[in-house]
Amino acid sequence: MNVLLMAGQKRALPAGHVCARVSVPRTGKRMPKRSKARPKNETASRERVRVLITGGRLQKRIQELAQEIRKDFPNEPLHLVSVLKGGVFFLTDLARNIPGEVSFDFIAVSSYGQKTHSSGQVRLTRDLDSSIEGKTVIVVEDILDTGMTLQYLLRLFQQRKPKHLRVAVLLDKPERRIAAVHADYIGFSIPNEFVVGYGLDYAERYRNLPYVGVLLLGPGLKKKPAEA
Repeated sequence: MNVLLMAGQKRALPAGHVCARVSVPRTGKRMPKRSKARPKNETASRERVRVLITGGRLQKRIQELAQEIRKDFPNEPLHLVSVLKGGVFFLTDLARNIPGEVSFDFIAVSSYGQKTHSSGQVRLTRDLDSSIEGKTVIVVEDILDTGMTLQYLLRLFQQRKPKHLRVAVLLDKPERRIAAVHADYIGFSIPNEFVVGYGLDYAERYRNLPYVGVLLLGPGLKKKPAEA
């Protein structure tokens, strides 16, 4: 028996032939739509960093600071104390460029108050691992602004009777000074802007940048105001 499949259309057949109607059901499936391109990282679109001090300038100045420090203490072992976390990069490169015997240690402090405004009160969160009594100590800071943290550290260290106590800072913001402190070795004096990179952070980001830059925030990528 010959069978002719029909799909919605009739056709006359010769006598003696049998017609069978077969319906083809619609699946209801649609062609998949192309996925839209993912938007760019929202954080990246709201933030930019403008280079303030290039990596080359940083390294050149750190070499000069290392020479100045060793010239002041030509024959003495030097003990560098870095303030975590921002000062680690500076300490590492500074230590590498100082000839002679150099050791180092770390300390951590925090200021507390409101979320964006420091009360000026500082507390110790990590102490040194070894005594500094009788040692030539260089306090290594990433940035000196209000001076409240440095004032606290100098008082603390002086009580521990080092032979010499000096301060080296990579960046100095004299406009922000509140406490009557100063650094003996200064890398760069900078304007009162919020800076990141080379150890300095914003919400724990940007520390790994090999340069120091000014953080710009949207909309319009305005400068982030320096912390109070």
